[in-house]
Amino acid sequence: MTETPLRPDEEDDLLAAEYVTGLLDLAERSAVEIRLRNEPAFAARITAWEDRLSPLNDEYVEVTAPNLMPQIEARLFPSAPKRSLFANFRVWGASAAAALAVAAYLVLIPPVPSFTATLTADAGNLRYEAVVTQDRLTITRVAGNPADATHAHELWIIAGNNPPVSLGVLPAGSETISLPGVAPGEILAVTEEQAGGSPDGKPHGPIVAKGALTSA
Repeated sequence: MTETPLRPDEEDDLLAAEYVTGLLDLAERSAVEIRLRNEPAFAARITAWEDRLSPLNDEYVEVTAPNLMPQIEARLFPSAPKRSLFANFRVWGASAAAALAVAAYLVLIPPVPSFTATLTADAGNLRYEAVVTQDRLTITRVAGNPADATHAHELWIIAGNNPPVSLGVLPAGSETISLPGVAPGEILAVTEEQAGGSPDGKPHGPIVAKGALTSA
């Protein structure tokens, strides 16, 4: 049984809900945050979902953070008398805990995207958002319909006057691929090719969306 595709506004509402509930991966969250800065209507959907789910926060009890300042001061400004072995163990333990906390914090900081691009159509509402992070490109269709059963959307990158280079056929949703060595101003383009993609590594179909990479 064929499922009825979501309307663009329904897709945006679902994406907003997934963002608020933390179901998106890093690249998808980065693409959403780009739209948050540029699309007030989409930002309003995010706010609406945050307000809708905010009562769930009442179920969580606040936890007071431990006071590590005495241990930190003792480590930075040791007193003249020699500590006992037991006291040294306490300081070492506090220092190790602080180091682990810093390491955990650094791990949780998401990497910053290097480049972004919005690929749009000259006609129609097809739109892709692209994010390059640590030499990996994630491209997501955020509006419009995927290619039909007899065609495929194929992604290309164009650097200056060089011929287009295929980055592969795009799935219906999102795709992440390796893409080292890109530079601002290079063009990402999506063409409509035969099913399975271009047979010879050259674009044949019309360009259905395109956009330039810019520094994030």
